[in-house]
Amino acid sequence: MSGWLVSIAGTPQGATLATALALLAAFLHAVFGALQKGRHDPLLSRGIIDASYGLMAAPVALFLVPWPEPHMWPIFAGMVAIHIGYKAAQVASYRRGAFTVVYPVMRGTGPLFAVIGAWLLFGEVFSPLQWAGVAVLLSGIFGLAAYNLRTITVARETLVPALWLAVLTGLFVAAYTTYDAYGIRATRDPFTFLAWFFFLDGITMPVVALYAYRRMADPPTLGPLFLRGAVGGVIAVLSFGSIMLATRLDQVGQAAVLRETSTVFAALIGWLMLGERVGPRRLCLMGLIAAGAVIVEMGA
Repeated sequence: MSGWLVSIAGTPQGATLATALALLAAFLHAVFGALQKGRHDPLLSRGIIDASYGLMAAPVALFLVPWPEPHMWPIFAGMVAIHIGYKAAQVASYRRGAFTVVYPVMRGTGPLFAVIGAWLLFGEVFSPLQWAGVAVLLSGIFGLAAYNLRTITVARETLVPALWLAVLTGLFVAAYTTYDAYGIRATRDPFTFLAWFFFLDGITMPVVALYAYRRMADPPTLGPLFLRGAVGGVIAVLSFGSIMLATRLDQVGQAAVLRETSTVFAALIGWLMLGERVGPRRLCLMGLIAAGAVIVEMGA
């Protein structure tokens, strides 16, 4: 399968598959975000999810895929560092702000800088129509965040720092999107990169989460937390794996923009799962996000 994926990279068939993978990643990432923000402390949720997908990836990385080439180890070190920063900023933002406010800001900041990063690193150039699509999509994302900020009644006293942390998270999103795309293109077998990514990325946060758990005055029951971790681990592998394969097959910037339709799914999840209201204004803003993604795809 690795040979087939490499062979269709840069072809119309690869572009079609990349689009489908980016949209799948969008939906799954919204579910992943809601799992991390939901019932348990975000740090504990992130730690148990990372432990789950790290354990899933370990036998694949160690025994099933070809081992990474020597030049990949410094790339993996940089990858781990960027993802630690991303997770730390994300957890801090989730702890301080409502999901439907901070999530759109995180995801809205990311694609703009990812497009710029893809231009600098890979020489990718967006057409004027694609830039118009980016503008429409970002207007919907940030409009949704602004509307939620004006109307939300949960944790308003910590919303300002939460929003700044969400912007920082978005910068890390752009950094890991472009850097991971560089990494998956630097190895012969994309599944080698994916397996070692999840294996190495699943090491750090569980240690931090365990330390936090032991210091809690009233720690949560482990059973539901482990269940959340198992489900989240599977979703994370499918979500992050899909977007990284999409960046291997086609333009990094385009995949990054399409993934941010996750904001639409996040608003629906916030309404259905977290009890957060979705009215006609939010529906219109979500329509802008979807329209922007369609314009970007049409301009490709």
